[in-house]
Amino acid sequence: MLRNLTRTAAAALALPATVAALLSGAAGQASATAGQAAVAVAAAAGPGFPAQYAAPYLETWNNPSTLADARNGAGLKYVTLAFVISDGGCNATFNGNTPITDAGWTGAINAHRAAGGDVIASFGGASGTELGQACTSVAALQAQYKRVVDALDLTRIDLDIEGGALADTAANDRRNQALAQLQQAQAAAGKRLDVNYTLPVAPTGLLPDSLSLLSNAKSRGLNVNAVNIMTMDYGPAMDMGQAAISAAEGLHTQLGRIWTAKTSEQLWAMEGNTPMIGVNDTQAEVFTTANAQTLTDFARSRGIQLLAFWAVGRDKACATNGTLSSTCSGTPQSAYQFSRTFNTVTGGGTTPPTGRTGRITGYGGKCVDVASAGTANGTAIQLWDCNGTGAQSWTVGTDGTVRALGKCLDVTSAGTADGTPIQLWDCNGTGAQQWQARADRTLVNPASGRCLDATGPSSANGTRLQIWDCYAAANQQWTLPA
Repeated sequence: MLRNLTRTAAAALALPATVAALLSGAAGQASATAGQAAVAVAAAAGPGFPAQYAAPYLETWNNPSTLADARNGAGLKYVTLAFVISDGGCNATFNGNTPITDAGWTGAINAHRAAGGDVIASFGGASGTELGQACTSVAALQAQYKRVVDALDLTRIDLDIEGGALADTAANDRRNQALAQLQQAQAAAGKRLDVNYTLPVAPTGLLPDSLSLLSNAKSRGLNVNAVNIMTMDYGPAMDMGQAAISAAEGLHTQLGRIWTAKTSEQLWAMEGNTPMIGVNDTQAEVFTTANAQTLTDFARSRGIQLLAFWAVGRDKACATNGTLSSTCSGTPQSAYQFSRTFNTVTGGGTTPPTGRTGRITGYGGKCVDVASAGTANGTAIQLWDCNGTGAQSWTVGTDGTVRALGKCLDVTSAGTADGTPIQLWDCNGTGAQQWQARADRTLVNPASGRCLDATGPSSANGTRLQIWDCYAAANQQWTLPA
C-alpha cells in the first residue's frame, strides 16, 4: 500500500477508471438526493477507539457507499480513509480533487459513527503531493490539518509518509511542529487528537529516514500514538506473515531506543502493522489468509494496537489467482476474509475489570466528580461536594484504570506536561488511563510520571483536576474506596 504500486496504479495506470468511479459516485449521490441542495453534512463525533482494533485502509476514490459495505459485509467498526493530499497547493482534499466536506463522505462517516464505529483520516500515501511538502510554513500546515480534523470531527489521524516525502527532512520537521502545536491546541480546548505515523519497513525494522522522522517528532513535543509499519513489498519471495512479525519485533526494539521511559508493554501498544493483502506489487510476495491469521494471533498476544491492510477494495478473490489488481487480492479467499480475520483483535483489552467501587475524596474533603454527570468523551473531572450520585462512584480497577459512568479517568491527549487536564474518555487501555496508588496517598499516572492534582490548589466546587509534578501536598492526596 503505501510504498505501493497498486496505489500508484490507482492513480496512474487506472486513473481513468478512478476518475470514472468518482464521477459515477458523485452522480449516484446526486440522484439519491434529487431536489435537495448540495450542502455538505457536518460530521458528528465518533466514539473513539479501543486498546486493540483493526482499521484497514478504505479508498476514498471509490463511492462512499463502500464504507457501509465494509461495515455490513465485514463487520468493520473502524477504517482508515485514504488519502488526504494537496490539490496542488496548500489545500487539503481527498485524493487531490474531492472536497473534505464532500456530502457523500461526511454522510457516510455519520452513518458509520451512528452504528458505533469511527474513522481515521490518513494524510499522504504514495501518490500526489503530501501536505507537509505543499505547505511551506508551520502555521499554514497546521491550519490545513485543523480544517480536516474539524470538518470530519476526528480524534485520530494517520500520517502515511513514504517515497520522496520521507526523505524531505524540512517537510518532516515542519509537519512534526504543526502536529504538535495542533495537538496541544486541541488539548487546551478539551479535545483529543491522536497521531499515528505509517512508515515503510524492512523485515528487520525501520530504515534510517523513518527513525530520524520519529526522533524529530519526539524532539518537537509531538505525542505519537502509534507507529504503523508497511509490511509489504520487500522484494524477494518470503513467508509474508513471518516477515511482518520480524518487522514488528525489530520495531519494538527501535521504539524503545527513542521512547526510553516506556515499558515493553507500552511499546507494543504503540505498534501498528499493515501488510498488502494477497499479491504484492513485487509479485513474488503473496500475503495469504493463513499469513493474516498468523499475524493476528501475534498482534493479540503482544498487545499491538492496530492492524490494517491495503486495502478494503481488494478484499475479495480475483477471477485468476496470482493476479496483481487494485480491485481484488489475487489469492484464494472468501469476500472480506482478511477484514474478518484482522477484526477479531478489535476491542481487545476493554473488558471492565473487577475492583473497589465507591467515592474518591480529596482536597477540602470534596469528591472527585464527573461534571454534570456527563458521559461524552472529554467531560471534565472536577472537585464537588460529595452527594452520593453515580458521577462520584468510581471503580479502582485491578487493571490500573479508574472508572465512572462506564468510562475511564484519562489524561487529555495522553499529555505529560504539568497542567494537562483530566477528563472522562472511552476506556482504551492506553497509558493515559493508568493510575497507581502510592503509600503517600498520591495517585500517579506512570505514563507521564505525574500525579493527580487539584488545580490552584483550590477546593471550590468545579475545581478542575490535572496532572502535576508529584510532591504529596494536600491537593494531591486522595482517599480511595475501601
